[in-house]
Amino acid sequence: MGIFSRFTDIVNSNINALLDKAEDPEKMVRLIIQEMEDTLVEVRSTSARLIAEKKDSERQLSRISQEAADWEAKAELAISKEREDLARLALVEKKKSVEQAAALESDIQRLDEHLNRLNEEVGQLQAKLADAKARQKTIIMRQRAVASRLDVKKTIDSGKIDDAMYRFERFEAKIDDLEAQVESYDMGKRTLRDEFAELEGADKINDELAALKARVNKDKKAAE
Repeated sequence: MGIFSRFTDIVNSNINALLDKAEDPEKMVRLIIQEMEDTLVEVRSTSARLIAEKKDSERQLSRISQEAADWEAKAELAISKEREDLARLALVEKKKSVEQAAALESDIQRLDEHLNRLNEEVGQLQAKLADAKARQKTIIMRQRAVASRLDVKKTIDSGKIDDAMYRFERFEAKIDDLEAQVESYDMGKRTLRDEFAELEGADKINDELAALKARVNKDKKAAE
């Protein structure tokens, strides 16, 4: 594929459409960027060659135009000396120079058209290249985020979380058993705190009993 046709294909390509069709968008955008950068290098090399050709053609045009002017001056000199034969030959040479100059002007015009088109398309390609690089960063970030989420999903779905929770619950149950065993050893043992609590409880009962007796006696006396 020639550089101009390939270059036009890249410039006219729809990056979104290419990425939508790609199985691996990150890989696809890397290939797009690489293709664009390679094409830019090739286009710049071609532009340099065309500019050199244009300058060479312009130098030739200047020389040939001067030759045409010289032959015309020679023809005028021959006429002034009444040498029509020499004047005719000089005009023939002038005609050749003019024809060569016209061909060179045509070449220079064609080179200008190529260079102008390249300049326009390079601008478009650079804009697309910047867009592709921006998308590359976004795609890499999105892919990493999705990969992380996928790893979490796989971990959860694999039953590892359920297994860990089951082991955790068994560990809690063992702790409960140990605590129950400790409490069982303390059953039936009276502590100092228990003794005071019992005394305090007895005092309350005695007070309530005394109050109850007083109320009953009062009620009896009132009935008599």
